[in-house]
Amino acid sequence: MVQCAVNPATGLQAATVQTGLFNPRSKDKATITLNGGIVTKVTASQPDVAVWLVDGNNSVVVTLSSRTADTYAFTVQPGFCDLPDTSANTFSADGVLEYAASRKSYTTVTPGCALNPASGNSQYFVNLFDNGSYLLNVSVNGTPLTQLNGTTRKSVPVFLGAGLNVISAANGTVSTDYYIRDGGNGTCTLP
Repeated sequence: MVQCAVNPATGLQAATVQTGLFNPRSKDKATITLNGGIVTKVTASQPDVAVWLVDGNNSVVVTLSSRTADTYAFTVQPGFCDLPDTSANTFSADGVLEYAASRKSYTTVTPGCALNPASGNSQYFVNLFDNGSYLLNVSVNGTPLTQLNGTTRKSVPVFLGAGLNVISAANGTVSTDYYIRDGGNGTCTLP
């Protein structure tokens, strides 16, 4: 799956896929190429690598031998990893909460650490709240998470993946609130 992360070579958000060997044996190795150019070689001890994609069509090939190769095609739309503008969001006086410009939702600023029941791992999370009785469709990094309605479901913990995470709360086509949070390396240590 194509994701957005900070490319260490540029310091900017870019499209990436994690590519490599699946359940490798100790002697397995492969060459990873992107659009015909060699990216790196992977081995059982380091079985995968982040492949940074360009806008447009991308062909990622995992070559295991002269006879065996797996090819994956990815299309990245221009602006796919552009971060939404959150400059109109405001913060509570104590800096604990961030309010969207629409004032329809707000979220905690500093992530906590908890066991994510979906992954079974401890991960950073923030709480997102409905600031009224709005019907909000909540997503993280473009993946739908849940709906809030302000009455029976007023908040939701949003677990963060590695790197920057874009949290959105869409009130139909009327407005969409955005928040950006850093999930670190994707895991945290419980006390």
